[in-house]
Amino acid sequence: MLMAFDMRYLLTNQRTLYPRNVFKWSWRGRISQRKNVLVRFRYASGFISEATKIMYHQNRNEMPKHVLTGTTTMGLVCRDGIVLGTDTRATLGTFVAHKHAKKVYPIDEHVAMTIAGGVADAQSVVEILRANSKLYRFEKDFPIPIGAIARLAANILFQARFYPFVLQSVIGGIDDSGPHIFALDPLGSVTEEKYVSTGSGSPVAYGVLEPGYKEGMAVKEAIPLVVKAVNSAMKRDSASGDSFDVAVILKETGYRELSEEEKKAILAQPN
Repeated sequence: MLMAFDMRYLLTNQRTLYPRNVFKWSWRGRISQRKNVLVRFRYASGFISEATKIMYHQNRNEMPKHVLTGTTTMGLVCRDGIVLGTDTRATLGTFVAHKHAKKVYPIDEHVAMTIAGGVADAQSVVEILRANSKLYRFEKDFPIPIGAIARLAANILFQARFYPFVLQSVIGGIDDSGPHIFALDPLGSVTEEKYVSTGSGSPVAYGVLEPGYKEGMAVKEAIPLVVKAVNSAMKRDSASGDSFDVAVILKETGYRELSEEEKKAILAQPN
């Protein structure tokens, strides 16, 4: 009974997990932005009064504007594991808010998640997935399948679609059925991919990944490709930069991030 209560609490009250003490002004702006999304939906669906329609048209130009943020994240499926890569720059419009932001998070020993979008939204979803992954392992004595954790994340995003999380993520890991990568959008769509990139730097990253990726390649071959793709995006996308993180998930060793020495050695290799 207690476990069922905990699960229900996590799935229905995830808003309580927001770090509200960080960037309170941007939190209010995000709330206003989401209310605007809801108003537009109701307006288009005919569920709104004429007085509200008039007010909406009068005040639409004064509504808070969405603050564009930038990121480069990616994930690759290999025959022996998963490789995830991200840059580390966090932005608020044209302002660099943090130079070493964390954008890849381990969910469990065998699965991790990259984030692009609102930091508070992303951290909230990460904590929900971590809690549910631990509950699953405790109850089943078995790690949660990658498809199940991706579907749980998609359900969380979908149930909030009229009040959406500002989050685009990549979930990757390895289970008994092999390595898997899933891409999720803010409304809860989920697709399985062989390789994927998200964020403002993704067009540049795809320019490197498309010709370089080979199905069935080993993790050892994929790591330099991910480093090259992230590095290229950092050079051409102003909202990505400063540094990068690369995480590897193997069946034998689980989740591991490359050290600074390993990343420098890869960058020093000739193309």
